[in-house]
Amino acid sequence: MYDLSESTSPHVSVSSSRVNPAEMEPEFASGLLTWYGGIHRRRDLRMRGTLFLSLGLLWLFVFLALPTTGLIFLSLASRGNFGDLHWTWTLDNYRRLLGFGLFGWSPDYLVILARSLWVGLVTTVLCVLLGYPLTFFIATRGPRWRTWLLFLVMIPFWTNIVVRAYAWLFILSPALPPARIAAFFNFIPPGTALFPGSVATFLGMVSTFLPFMALPLYASIERLDWELLEAARDLYASSVQVFHWVILPQTRPGLTVGVILTFIPAMAMFVVTDLLGGSRYMLIGNLIQNQFGQGRDWPFGAALCLALMALTMVGLISYRRGGVRP
Repeated sequence: MYDLSESTSPHVSVSSSRVNPAEMEPEFASGLLTWYGGIHRRRDLRMRGTLFLSLGLLWLFVFLALPTTGLIFLSLASRGNFGDLHWTWTLDNYRRLLGFGLFGWSPDYLVILARSLWVGLVTTVLCVLLGYPLTFFIATRGPRWRTWLLFLVMIPFWTNIVVRAYAWLFILSPALPPARIAAFFNFIPPGTALFPGSVATFLGMVSTFLPFMALPLYASIERLDWELLEAARDLYASSVQVFHWVILPQTRPGLTVGVILTFIPAMAMFVVTDLLGGSRYMLIGNLIQNQFGQGRDWPFGAALCLALMALTMVGLISYRRGGVRP
């Protein structure tokens, strides 16, 4: 019981000499909150939370919402005869994307969209298959070796992607051993290079995006509970069962981040596919580059950008509905 004659709180009226403490709790709970060991007012906490969120919301608005809104309006415009913009609203760019043109229907753009999705999926799968053994090998080394191996994984980030693509052009040239070995086994004619083609394209794609997969996986594998692996082996679990029931659940956060960082830019890649794949691997990234560059058809390029964003969202939603969540 509280003696209100000695109380200094201005919020409590003295109607009697003694008051039940339970009657005082709602009054204090409705106006005050405890946060990090202190007592604060609800209004102050709301203002502080708004300030914390304001910078992030401003960043999303300036660098995501505004450019996307601009692309939507630009995709509804039309191209003039000399590449100028005509702000007459039309859906011709989307009809053209679906294959409807002056000479009837053609599936060319839809094939490019499907090929972009396929290349992104294959690149992501290959990076996952190579990323797990690589990161397990690094995580099981000593501290000194782990530092140097991670340093080697991060070296590609220090080199421009164009330089790396030209390096593959040199490695796959007819004078070097990879092309000579392929010609010896009659995979290619003698004196020809291993590019352009699918082999060169996926070599360049995997070498470009493998670090994006390996580093998040390593962060999860480094925190792996190795006692669970030993327990699974003691219970005579196979290697597949150990991976599915022990390793995969613990490394799922790193796998999710790696898939997102690999799949999204792989679909929009144009440098590697342009240099190593040639015209055989025209992806949506190459098409967007041509529309904003040589083609000077910015409205159609904006429609392609929105189609790429839609493809990305479809891929991520399918990935999450497949049961792979962090």
